[in-house]
Amino acid sequence: MKDYALELASACQGYNAKLNTLREYLQAYILRVLHTDEMFKNSAFLGGTALRFLYNLPRFSEDLDFSLIKPDDNSFTESINKLKKELILAGYAVSIKYNEERNVKYALVKFKELMQDAGLSPYKEQLLSIKIDIDTNPPSGAGFKPQIINKYFPLSFMFYDLPSLLAGKIHALLSRGYTKGRDYFDLCWYLSRWKDGVPNIDFLVNALRQTDYQGQLPDSENWRQFLYKVVKEADWKLIHKDVENFLENDADNVVFTKENTLKLIEADKGFS
Repeated sequence: MKDYALELASACQGYNAKLNTLREYLQAYILRVLHTDEMFKNSAFLGGTALRFLYNLPRFSEDLDFSLIKPDDNSFTESINKLKKELILAGYAVSIKYNEERNVKYALVKFKELMQDAGLSPYKEQLLSIKIDIDTNPPSGAGFKPQIINKYFPLSFMFYDLPSLLAGKIHALLSRGYTKGRDYFDLCWYLSRWKDGVPNIDFLVNALRQTDYQGQLPDSENWRQFLYKVVKEADWKLIHKDVENFLENDADNVVFTKENTLKLIEADKGFS
């Protein structure tokens, strides 16, 4: 399995393409192992990686994000230890740091020597890391859908439905304490692909309340105004700097601009 991952990376041109392809294959392999272990049988897959795997989001992602749908008796620690064993059997040198004492359990999978083996670093100690998060106390109101995908391996997961994924992205834009360019890129992509898309407002409001959002809450009539303000006031130099290394096509950064994003937000007939 490691040899195949290195073969995939070697077939790509450029540092970012090699790194992103290598990471994405590892994400798919981790998902396969965890799916086989039924770690996520009661969880929904969400976030940037889910968008890419399910809807072909034209940017790469770093993490694997899940949200608990119903109580789960599976041991997070046991599943992560099984994952480590499987990765070692597949030829990888890995270490895993994890914490299951918080509402959002996480595991940070660190691949040793892989960056050097792929020709991405002269240093043996440089790590490639993938984080796995599972929210055990998510906001209520999300919608779900089952889906079978084939991303290197056939996988079957429960996903957030599209309105809930959009609500989650809006929540990130309104509540995140720093500028993450990938949030803005994803918003632009959402609004260009689903021009009449509407977020799951109940889920969005519940998420904002759970994270102690201050001020007026968005509703089905004014949510675009909230986005307009955030997009207009953001530092677009930071946005482009954050997202550029994750784009599948570099040319997307030319189209992905503040002006074009604002036009997409304004496209709704009820916008004022």
